[in-house]
Amino acid sequence: MGLFDSLFRSNDVLGIAEETLEFALQASEDTHPNEYMGMLRGTEAGELGLGRDGMVITDVLVIPGTESNSVSATVKTNMVPNDRHSLGSVHSHPNGVLRPSQEDLGTFNRGDAHIIIGAPYGREDWQAFDPQGEPRELEVIDVELPDAEEFFHFDQHDIDEELRDEEYDGGRGW
Repeated sequence: MGLFDSLFRSNDVLGIAEETLEFALQASEDTHPNEYMGMLRGTEAGELGLGRDGMVITDVLVIPGTESNSVSATVKTNMVPNDRHSLGSVHSHPNGVLRPSQEDLGTFNRGDAHIIIGAPYGREDWQAFDPQGEPRELEVIDVELPDAEEFFHFDQHDIDEELRDEEYDGGRGW
């Protein structure tokens, strides 16, 4: 497993926040006729007030240097932040096809949830997939999203916690 792969959690992904799905649908439509691409980030369900264990997709990270055209989108993997809440990827298919291509399958090993959004980018024009490219259920959850400022704020306590996590898991980043 490479460094990039170790950034992604293997905790159960329960679903996607409704507001996050709407953002991804709109971003896909705004990018049309080119593909849209982003990385998925999550929040522990308990932090969102849900009485369940697992992660909820709450953010789509747009990676600097991402290149796209009408048939592909490429993320510069060295630009993906070292984020222990990373869950997978989202990208659009302007042709409307809601199944992964061979190229898509090559990137699905990085995380547990991968979303393809197809034209015309309506509420039902998306499908989630597991790392093997098999369709998977992904509940749309109506939750209040964490404040975006929280993502960019960290202090010594956060750094110490991250270092403890790395020591616990043998330095793999989890």
